Amino acid sequence: MTVKKFLVALALSSSLMGVAPSYAEEVAAPAVVEETVAAEVAAPVDAAPAEAPVEEAVAEEAKIDSGDTAWMLTSTLLVILMSIPGLALFYGGLARTKNALSVLAQVFVIFSLITLLWAIYGYSLAFTGDGLFIGALDKVFLKGITPDSITMTLPEYVFVAFQSAFAAITVALIVGGFAERIKFKAVLIFSVLWFTLSYLPITHMVWGGGLLFQDGALDFAGGTVIHINAGVAALVGAYVVGKRTGYGKEPFKPHNLSFTLIGASLLWVGWFGFNAGSAAAANGIAGLAFVNTIFATGAAVLTWIGIEAIIKGKASLLGAASGAVAGLVAVTPAAGFIGPMGSILIGVAGGAAGLFGVTALKRALGADDSFDVFGVHGVAGIVGAILTGVLADASFGGVGLAEGVTIASQAVVQIKGVLITIVWSAIAAFISYKIAGLLSGGLRVTPEEEQQGLDLVSHGEKAYN
Repeated sequence: MTVKKFLVALALSSSLMGVAPSYAEEVAAPAVVEETVAAEVAAPVDAAPAEAPVEEAVAEEAKIDSGDTAWMLTSTLLVILMSIPGLALFYGGLARTKNALSVLAQVFVIFSLITLLWAIYGYSLAFTGDGLFIGALDKVFLKGITPDSITMTLPEYVFVAFQSAFAAITVALIVGGFAERIKFKAVLIFSVLWFTLSYLPITHMVWGGGLLFQDGALDFAGGTVIHINAGVAALVGAYVVGKRTGYGKEPFKPHNLSFTLIGASLLWVGWFGFNAGSAAAANGIAGLAFVNTIFATGAAVLTWIGIEAIIKGKASLLGAASGAVAGLVAVTPAAGFIGPMGSILIGVAGGAAGLFGVTALKRALGADDSFDVFGVHGVAGIVGAILTGVLADASFGGVGLAEGVTIASQAVVQIKGVLITIVWSAIAAFISYKIAGLLSGGLRVTPEEEQQGLDLVSHGEKAYN
């Protein structure tokens, strides 16, 4: 039954991608520019003497911009704020009282773990080398990077830090899929494995010069790399770990919606660094991404609670918080490519898709995705990734499509990117859960320990006394 439901999950996820056609733009993701830049310059034979001036121009271009650097340092802090304490509080409030501390601990420790792995080998495998699926080990332990190393107009250390925060929150998001019944040791082992097997390859493929980057896939700030990737891994975890004891028979109510709203608010604020920071500069694209993050989120909140009020007769605070996250997720791949009116449309679509994901789709999948990671991040991420191509077109107020790229060809690229992310993450997650289970003596705590609560079982502490 587990395998059957898993296949149904993949099929339903893929079917969502047929909702809209995809128009897209070929965009170059940030590429690391070293102090020494090698460039091939095509020029007539008699123009050979111009080689030295060209080299000087390239060298002059690779300079640190203090404004860009200040903005990216600020953006990095904002993205860190999204995880600790934003995501920790959002998830902690959704948990039951006896498990609240365990969720906080998982997010906090995963953040610490992944940032270290990023320094040791993650950055190198994601952003160096010319492989189609994974990078190289040229910069393991950040080898060769100094305060004088330059990436675009930034000190390379700043880019390393910014991307480390992206990696950490992606893995931490998955916690919501298997919360309240998994061993702490298993969580950490899974995190190491999935980060290595899924996050790093997808990041390299999309942003590091790999397969999807070369195809021209559009993903401004992580619709595929982060949200679809994490959402699918969480859904697989819900199947592999199994349902919580009593699921469907007793109500599992959030213990503190105030925490959840505070967490959602911190996520929204931090997301400005997430999206606008992905411009990697203090420029007009950063400003565009900033305003789009405002408008899309507001539209998603109103859409979610509006539909909720029509169906249930009341608009809930949890619905508003969930709608905000769905809107933020949906606009993430599009933030720097679409116009403000397009961001409102993508917010409406993201809010509606997220609500569908946590209600009808969740019932159809039959998985106990504790905090609806797939329903919100996975589903809204898929919708956002597809609509990015549509709304990036100049006719919709976007920045326009790359010269020579047709709507049909870009549609294939966008769908290919989403499909590869879904399948890759699902397989990597399944393998990672199985290995983590073997190394932990099983993924789950015992039924008695689950009844007692993971706060005491895993940490010997209580969130409240």
